[in-house]
Amino acid sequence: MRDETMTFRPYRVVIITLDRHVEATCQRAAQALAPEFPGLELIVHAAAEWGEDPAALEAARADVARGDIVVTNLLFLEEQIEAIRPDLESRRDACDAMVGLIADAKIVKLTRMGTLDMSAPESATRRLLKKLRGSSNSKFDSGAKKMAMLRRLPKLLKLIPGKAQDLRAWFLMMQYWLGASDDNVEAMVRFLISRYCRFDDWRGARVAAPIDYPDCGLYHPDLPAATFPGHITEKAGDLPNHTPHAPTVGLVMMRSYVLSGDTAHYDAVIRGMEARGLNVLPAFAGGLDARPAIESFFEESRGPKIDALVSLTGFSLVGGPAYNDNDSAIKVLKRLDVPYLAAHPLEFQTLEQWEASPQGLGPIETTMLIALPELDGATCPTVFAGRHGPDAESSAGGGKAMAPCTERITSLVEKTERLVRLRRRKNTDSRVAIVLFGFPPNAGAVGTAAYLSVFESLHNTMQKMQAEGYDIEVPPSVDALRSAVLDGNAAQYGQEANVAAHVSADQIVARTPNLVEIEEVWGPAPGKAQSDGRGVFILGKSFGKVFVGVQPTFGYEGDPMRLLFERGFAPTHAFVQFYLWLRNTFEADAILHFGMHGALEFMPGKQAGLGARDWPDRLIGDMPNVYLYASNNPSEATLAKRRSGAVTVTHLTPPLSSAGLYKGLAELKDSLTRWRETAPDAPEREEIETLIAEQADAVDLGGQEPETLW
Repeated sequence: MRDETMTFRPYRVVIITLDRHVEATCQRAAQALAPEFPGLELIVHAAAEWGEDPAALEAARADVARGDIVVTNLLFLEEQIEAIRPDLESRRDACDAMVGLIADAKIVKLTRMGTLDMSAPESATRRLLKKLRGSSNSKFDSGAKKMAMLRRLPKLLKLIPGKAQDLRAWFLMMQYWLGASDDNVEAMVRFLISRYCRFDDWRGARVAAPIDYPDCGLYHPDLPAATFPGHITEKAGDLPNHTPHAPTVGLVMMRSYVLSGDTAHYDAVIRGMEARGLNVLPAFAGGLDARPAIESFFEESRGPKIDALVSLTGFSLVGGPAYNDNDSAIKVLKRLDVPYLAAHPLEFQTLEQWEASPQGLGPIETTMLIALPELDGATCPTVFAGRHGPDAESSAGGGKAMAPCTERITSLVEKTERLVRLRRRKNTDSRVAIVLFGFPPNAGAVGTAAYLSVFESLHNTMQKMQAEGYDIEVPPSVDALRSAVLDGNAAQYGQEANVAAHVSADQIVARTPNLVEIEEVWGPAPGKAQSDGRGVFILGKSFGKVFVGVQPTFGYEGDPMRLLFERGFAPTHAFVQFYLWLRNTFEADAILHFGMHGALEFMPGKQAGLGARDWPDRLIGDMPNVYLYASNNPSEATLAKRRSGAVTVTHLTPPLSSAGLYKGLAELKDSLTRWRETAPDAPEREEIETLIAEQADAVDLGGQEPETLW
């Protein structure tokens, strides 16, 4: 212990990282170190907040400018790097040490620890580092190989005297940080102070070596804490609450959250799935590569075959927030051959900010948390956790810990359960709803879609479903199918298609959530759209356990973008009842939206990261959604994926070429062009007019004046 009479002096260790998942751990470490190092401040800044909160960036810059030791890691986005890099460069030579870990090369090169200067061109230290790393330096090396190298290098460098000891210190820093438990973070800060602090009486303190936790393992809140810190095991047989023969879900989690004890959001997902009768394999992997965990626990050769894979990391499967090796991820997913869902904790804003935002996720969040996992094949992007803002300090620890978003977790669990049970259900027992579109309304457009012959394709699909064992009655021909859907009793009710059901106004009032919002826009139920004044019609036709329905009009056909951008808007009574009927009355196990495109994904709500108050989520709910989409329109297909949880199945567009004009019309066009370019008083103008008249007669356009023709 230090002499308590020693003069108090501030000493700041500043950590710049992507998010705040280590902040609570750092606070506990600072409290543990305070008696021995009075005046020590351990400050954490999250780069994820800078885009939304300029004040957060200014606070980070101010702390870097006065930091005594600065540690920067997990910065890969150019906007974040360039926001802080000038400040790091300015402080680099003035502080006691600057450490760049697991970050872009621009950040790592700013490392200066004693004699270790990563910015020095081809220094002896950097040459030694390259030699020790060997020939395999691809960023796509497996996480297991990198972790093995990381553990091996400090032991080798310990035998090399001189400057290599600071390189060894850098690798030890990496080990401390990747195993960021309370013990390791406390030891990491102690290690930095003992080696690089300018205060002589603080240097030389005893430091514990990094605790070596499993690179990958299984976490469960009901495991005894004594097995490893954080309720960890390396054996699937140790997991509690296992139900024989029940569907099994593989969860992928971040090792850093588990080791830091910040697991309330994971616990809520695990408990939610177990409450629905699902077995859960909650696995984590070290580094930025989830493959070691998947290969160790989810593949059939290693244990129970999973029925679905759910990533709770918010990042790509191979590469984390740093990069995306989707080719490697796709190989793993093909071997698993199960539904793959991606959920993400909010790192760039608080839960309160997200709930209040009409946009939802910002551009960087959308790219990192949704777009990159989509490249792997992830579906159903779902916000499931986040931190609370300062106003929630009394109930949520000041926003330091990750908090579950209970309603979104319920949605995620229900989506997962539907998918795994659908996967296990026999085709003959499955009920499928196929949704056709009819835009513009009252124009004979029902059953049309861009670049798709709908009824021919639908008939082929139904025949294939029958061959695959679905309980479906297939009409004998395409015309018979078209007539059954579009004609039937349509004339009797004055509708565009066959009436399959009628939902009365009383049923609408009794069974419709959010009815007040709908009535504010469209008046009292049942409204006027697709209504007889007593209720609304459900249009379509049942073919056994397959229902072919027609999506109702969406209200403002002349201004469709009003759906997406007008706040306070709501779908019509008929539109809402159509999806409620599919879910609650027909009880569809899955929906197939047939062709490009309908209005569901354009309904009001957040653009990305939807919540329970956003209309696409209210309507589709937890029903699995498959969407047949033209391959030439990925931008709108992306809306369907992100706003309605759709799995898109693309089809090719038909080959097209310019038809041009028939010879006679082409000659007439040339003559008209010559006539327009000829001066009104030119002698040849009359001859051209005579020629035009003859050519027009030849193509049945005679009797019209040239001006009219042109």
